[in-house]
Amino acid sequence: MKIDKNIFKAEFVRRPNRFQAYVKIDGEEQMVHVPNTGRCKEILLPGCTILLREENNPTRKTKYDLIAGYKGEKLINIDSQVPNKVVEEALRENRIESLSMYTNIQREKFFGNSRFDFKLTDDNGHEYYLEVKGVTLENEGITKFPDAPTERGKKHLLELIEAKKKGHGAGVLFLIQIENVKKFMPNEETDKEFSEALRLAHSNGVDIYAYDCELGEDFIKLKESVPIEL
Repeated sequence: MKIDKNIFKAEFVRRPNRFQAYVKIDGEEQMVHVPNTGRCKEILLPGCTILLREENNPTRKTKYDLIAGYKGEKLINIDSQVPNKVVEEALRENRIESLSMYTNIQREKFFGNSRFDFKLTDDNGHEYYLEVKGVTLENEGITKFPDAPTERGKKHLLELIEAKKKGHGAGVLFLIQIENVKKFMPNEETDKEFSEALRLAHSNGVDIYAYDCELGEDFIKLKESVPIEL
């Protein structure tokens, strides 16, 4: 996925709330929008280099979105709108082999009381519900989700179990918005209930996928499958 808007480097200063941050652009402090409600504490450190996407919308309060940060040499994309776009691109290009038989791809469809990111259908009408979760938390190549408690995430997993029980395909794909990682794990320390629900989903036949990304300052795409440790 190519980012078709202007990208600028800046220096991170502080993040007073989930949606706003202050950065320095050419020495001048400005407020920007943060398109991620997660904590990102290990990425957004005072003085670190971050990437801004220019959003020339006259109705906005801020001119830029903070979309990525450098953690040392490692670039991490934190834009929560990116994972679904990257996964949709990969699905349409048949780069997720175990899902390549599904030819009809629909976004944001309901099953039960949950709206899932994708409803996939094959030529025989068999349905598959896929939820996508973006992963930004990394330590020495080990990645985890979530980085903040998520009741909604747990609810999605339980609904995927119900979809599976009713004869549909069901899966959750963790898109790691980082390159060259070692493995993926649920974040037991941050959200024990989500972690338990993920293991329960796996034991009930829900597919668990984890993929990392190839990314640069102006692009990001699904790369390869990553080992999962539940």
